[in-house]
Amino acid sequence: METISTVTEVQHCVRWTPEVRLALTKQTVESDVTISLVARMASIAATQLFQNKNVYLAGSPIAVGANEPFVPASEMVEARKRIKQFEAVLGRRTLKNEILKEAVEHGKARTWIARSPLLSGYEQ
Repeated sequence: METISTVTEVQHCVRWTPEVRLALTKQTVESDVTISLVARMASIAATQLFQNKNVYLAGSPIAVGANEPFVPASEMVEARKRIKQFEAVLGRRTLKNEILKEAVEHGKARTWIARSPLLSGYEQ
């Protein structure tokens, strides 16, 4: 006779350590075992292993272990170059803004002849 078990508790998802995640990914890449088989043996979703394998093959085993999105080095270099350009533009704009503020202050402090009342000897 077969016993039937009922689930009485809610089971939560398992958080794999980076080392285990990397080992499972290496197992799918280096051996002839399919991703689906490794996923079934580890009781995880095959999509997770597919994502990890793609990141691993792209050259970032660190991203696989940390479960972070992978950014290729070329994109990172391009992003840093653009950040430097934006910082340079911001610096130029800030400098221009400071020069204009000083000009406004200088203009306010200066007394203009056109604004002063006419002297009595020069009336026409």
